[in-house]
Amino acid sequence: MSIDKQDVQKIAHLARLALTEADAEQYQQSLSSVLSLVEQMQSVDTDGIDPLSNPLEMTQRLREDLVTEENRRDDFLANAPQTEAGLFLVPKVID
Repeated sequence: MSIDKQDVQKIAHLARLALTEADAEQYQQSLSSVLSLVEQMQSVDTDGIDPLSNPLEMTQRLREDLVTEENRRDDFLANAPQTEAGLFLVPKVID
């Protein structure tokens, strides 16, 4: 699978990125290489192979799920310019 320069320019436009013609050509080649690699990896037969969560056969050491911070909600609300019913009030930004 490959991607053409128009696709690169369209993606750049959607991402609001400015690209020169040279940049578009370079990205076209780079993205086509990535897509070719993905296509190559998808063609590998993985039937019967267990998925790995870790390439090293080690178990992850987990800590206990305990609350370590005290509730400082009232302290934070005291710093806010406006609050109501325990919530921060902010100016309306969307009409």
